Amino acid sequence: MLDCLVIGAGPAGLTAAIYLARFHLRIEVVDAGESRAALIPRTHNHAGYPGGIAGTALLALMREQAAEFGVQVRHGTVERLERTDAGFRAVIGSDVVAARSVLLATGVVNHRPRMDDADHDAALARGLLRYCPICDGFEVTDKHVAVIGSRTHGYKEAVFLRMYTADVTLIAPDDMLELSGSERDRLADLNVAMYDGPCSALELRGDKIAVKVPGKTLLFDSVYPALGSRIRSECAIGMGAEGTDEGCLVIDDHQRTTIPGLYAAGDVAKGLDQISHAMGEAAVAATTIRNDLAEITPLVRKRVHLAQAMAD
Repeated sequence: MLDCLVIGAGPAGLTAAIYLARFHLRIEVVDAGESRAALIPRTHNHAGYPGGIAGTALLALMREQAAEFGVQVRHGTVERLERTDAGFRAVIGSDVVAARSVLLATGVVNHRPRMDDADHDAALARGLLRYCPICDGFEVTDKHVAVIGSRTHGYKEAVFLRMYTADVTLIAPDDMLELSGSERDRLADLNVAMYDGPCSALELRGDKIAVKVPGKTLLFDSVYPALGSRIRSECAIGMGAEGTDEGCLVIDDHQRTTIPGLYAAGDVAKGLDQISHAMGEAAVAATTIRNDLAEITPLVRKRVHLAQAMAD
């Protein structure tokens, strides 16, 4: 019986694992290998890394640090999570794991624009395709930028990016932009170009991305898809945990979900989508897990005999 099963080994899950292991709790981390942090070519928002750090490098360092305290990350997917009298039961492939508590740090999956997979990954690595204007809007300062999106979500992203560059274009992915009159007026006041769709699949053309709209082809330095995302909260919602309309898990100030013993941290709980925010939530969650478990069974360290201590 684990004290805690951590599901997800992104920045939130690994931060929580470090805290929990240093609390001398019995934990395991399971990860499907799909952390969005691994897709970041270089983050400059995460403090402590002048010049920035690649998402893969940050995750590798966090895994290395967690391993110093005995944390191993199991590759796999939790196919089913169930409540039991003693806590939770997780089905991971052919294995079953029992835990007194569970921390969900499963994150979200961005909806991709239509684009060849190889070109998508190449464009992402080169900064031609970007998913988070809070993370990297600074890098498109004074560049020619497009937002692929519609309705209020696309409108808000275009307005946000307008603070970085005077050259922003909003393009509907499918049919019409479906903007309100006030939204169109605001975009016009900000000199944001607007195109109804459908737009073509995005194409790499040298150091640009080409987007075909009815009647013309447009070239951009960077493109931001504003197509929403899928929040990986299904296993918790399936057990009856309360979620928002978007699918984020509802939590209290200490990262507890509405199911006792089930906690959440990072993008699965709130939509700020920032590494530092996810790590902060994970620290709160891990400390809450320790305190809640101690209320049930006191957490006390047994005396270590001198001979054993010397051997260790």
